[in-house]
Amino acid sequence: MPDRVKVEVDGRALELSNLDKVLYPEVGFTKGEVIDYYTRIAPVLLPHLADRALTRIRFPNGVTGGSFFEKNAPAATPDWVRTETLPVPGSSRGRETIDYVVADDLPTLVWLANLAALELHTPQWRIGAHPDLMVVDLDPGPPATLRQCCRVALLLRDRLTRDGVAAYPKTSGKKGMQLCCPISATQDAEVVSGYARRIAQELEQAHPDLIVSKMAKNLRPGKVFIDWSQNNAAKTTVAPYSLRAQSMPAVSTPLTWDEVEAGAAGKRPSAKPYTAGEVLRRVEKSGDLLAPLLDAGPALPER
Repeated sequence: MPDRVKVEVDGRALELSNLDKVLYPEVGFTKGEVIDYYTRIAPVLLPHLADRALTRIRFPNGVTGGSFFEKNAPAATPDWVRTETLPVPGSSRGRETIDYVVADDLPTLVWLANLAALELHTPQWRIGAHPDLMVVDLDPGPPATLRQCCRVALLLRDRLTRDGVAAYPKTSGKKGMQLCCPISATQDAEVVSGYARRIAQELEQAHPDLIVSKMAKNLRPGKVFIDWSQNNAAKTTVAPYSLRAQSMPAVSTPLTWDEVEAGAAGKRPSAKPYTAGEVLRRVEKSGDLLAPLLDAGPALPER
């Protein structure tokens, strides 16, 4: 295959390069296959990226060859790629603003995949608005595993239901899980983060042998850390359907609650990391299990 291939994607001219380059060496998964995955998953992925400032993690030499975070639009960004200049409070580099890429369409997604932007991370807010998502990250401290994460996810689901908040589970694509909740976009990030923290602390008090809500790593072995801080306005979470930099092309995968219940019971490895091919088959069969996140949810109780 030639080093460079010119293609047209929805009317946009792109030049793709090094399609045979292996980005996941353990399984031989190439850049061309990454681009193919993102192209095929785009109908369900793009609505979750729309109007969100996108942070990318790029792996130009594959998942074993080093990586870098990228928030700013790179110098050679095509003029048809949407960018948004946004303030960055507390930037570690002293920047007052960043020119973010917004992946609203398939050409932008293919362009990013060609840059080996394997991982796509988004905030819980859309541009110019308050958060429309609340996300809690479930991080198992060894020897805890996804099975314990599933148990905690069920406890969280039931507690949130009491407040009228619906939760939708997905794997992180690594060792943990996230619960995503549609909310009203009428409360600022401090309110959302404060609510998530209160729920995490409440469950920690009720299940001290299983759950920890504090960030100190020495408290985590054998427990599941409920990371409520994902709702800080400056934080991002891996997007649904994003690839992850693992030995295999794992994906942050939406789950059903039946799968979570089975995972908690240890009946089958249903809450495991899924690969790109498996996720495409799941979507073909079941559609987007996280589609409810695209509709407005309730306001959160403030006390």
